[in-house]
Amino acid sequence: MDSAGGLRVLVDAPRTAALSEALHALAPAEAADRLRSESDEISARALALLNPAEAADVLEKLSAERRERIIAAAPDGRGEQWRVDLRYPETSVGRLMERPMGVFRPETTVAEAVERLRELVQRSFITYVFVTDAAQRLVGVLAFRELLFARPEQRLEEIMLPDPFSLSPETPLVDAMRTVVTRHYPAYPVTDSSGRLVGMVRGQTLFERQAYEISAQAGSMVGVEKEERVGTPWWRSFRSRHPWLQLNLLTAFIAAAVVGVFQGTVDRIVVLAAFLPVLAGQSGNSGCQALAVTLRGITLGDLRNVRTRRLVLKEAWVGVLNGFLVGLVAGAGMLFYARFQHTPHAFTLGLCVWFAMTASCAISGIAGALVPLILRKLGADPATASSIFLTTATDCCSMGLLLGLATLLVK
Repeated sequence: MDSAGGLRVLVDAPRTAALSEALHALAPAEAADRLRSESDEISARALALLNPAEAADVLEKLSAERRERIIAAAPDGRGEQWRVDLRYPETSVGRLMERPMGVFRPETTVAEAVERLRELVQRSFITYVFVTDAAQRLVGVLAFRELLFARPEQRLEEIMLPDPFSLSPETPLVDAMRTVVTRHYPAYPVTDSSGRLVGMVRGQTLFERQAYEISAQAGSMVGVEKEERVGTPWWRSFRSRHPWLQLNLLTAFIAAAVVGVFQGTVDRIVVLAAFLPVLAGQSGNSGCQALAVTLRGITLGDLRNVRTRRLVLKEAWVGVLNGFLVGLVAGAGMLFYARFQHTPHAFTLGLCVWFAMTASCAISGIAGALVPLILRKLGADPATASSIFLTTATDCCSMGLLLGLATLLVK
């Protein structure tokens, strides 16, 4: 870089940093829109300050022509690494790769490596030195302190750690997190199936991306897209959320229809109306607990070691136990409330509430486990609007059970 170019970079540094922060707060689509008014050079330097996966997400939303221009303008060869990263799925290790800067041959001397590193560390943060053979296969790795204690004439192959641990670019992020959780290395080399060094992933980057994926689950459960951020324009938020609210309204009509079937019973035994939301709320919470555990198991890969039938039976049994105990309290509440209102058959109504609570909590536990598993089986995101479908199932079952039992037992 010439002196004029270096001066321009220094002058634009505050602007680049501010743009990078703005892009970080936006969803990829909005971030791509934000770059329309920026030059290719400023855009490339701002993206270079982001998590590599964030940069790849934004680049994907750009037109092919603009994406290639920004890649060509990226500093320190980052553009070529972005091009490589874009070949891999969004939730894979390959999307998080950076270009490894300190790469040397085994025959390189310590003095030669140190001289080259003096130049590299002025442009990049280097944690490890990677050693590759003529075919770019990773054969060793060493930390900076090894260079400090080594003699200048020693070759890197004499002081390196041979056959180092590495990640595969195709590895899903969840599996990578489980692999590295006990290692706590600041950076990890990434190699392909032939052992060639194709990139590097920082430990901080892995954890940041996993935290982002987990944070998106809560919104996905109620129909909020993973890409939506606080800076997303209102019209785009409205467009993505509204269809799910219409679906929720449709499912609410289904629950209302269940109550409508037993309208005569509600008119005859008015105290039942006070306990319908109690049952719906308790069974819904029980189902959400099962849903949360199942989604966590899917995210962390725990379901590989647990059969679906075992998970469903466990959640059903937990629901029975919770429903039994909560139902005793709710049934007692119905007993006292019905007597206070001078309603006939108060004890029978208490039994109806107790049994309906027990059964509905068991059913909600089963639904909480099955809904995300069914969505995954259908190829959909298991977290997408899970709570909407779960709420429909729990509302219909809980209210239908209570009103049905009251219709049969209370004449």
